Amino acid sequence: MKRNASAAWSGGLKEGSGTISTASGVLHEARYGFQSRFAEGPGTNPEELLGAAHAGCYTMALALGLEQAGHAATRIETKAVVTLDKDGDGFSITTVDLTCRAKVDGIDAASFDKIAKATKEGCPVSKVLKATINLDAKLES
Repeated sequence: MKRNASAAWSGGLKEGSGTISTASGVLHEARYGFQSRFAEGPGTNPEELLGAAHAGCYTMALALGLEQAGHAATRIETKAVVTLDKDGDGFSITTVDLTCRAKVDGIDAASFDKIAKATKEGCPVSKVLKATINLDAKLES
């Protein structure tokens, strides 16, 4: 299975601008630029999109892990905070903090925690990242 997206850029780094699109059309020429990446300007940025991908992947993988353990989730919500830090002359994504809250009937906190931690390691997006991935997962009643 292959998925694809594309980006286009015009101009220099600070004054230029670009667009990001996905083959599915969910993103179609979504604007991004220096301000949306390094300040608080309009548009999206690669870190925000990576966070969305990681949160979505982790949430689906956790649903699968819970289901395989015999516990269907009522609701799972995951937030991903992606940190971009200065690294020498450039930048690196150093950390992803995942915060997950889940409502799952019939499971105890220890079993949930075990599945949540295994999911953090096994999620396909987690596997591709070199950054430190922190997880705060809690079972809600």
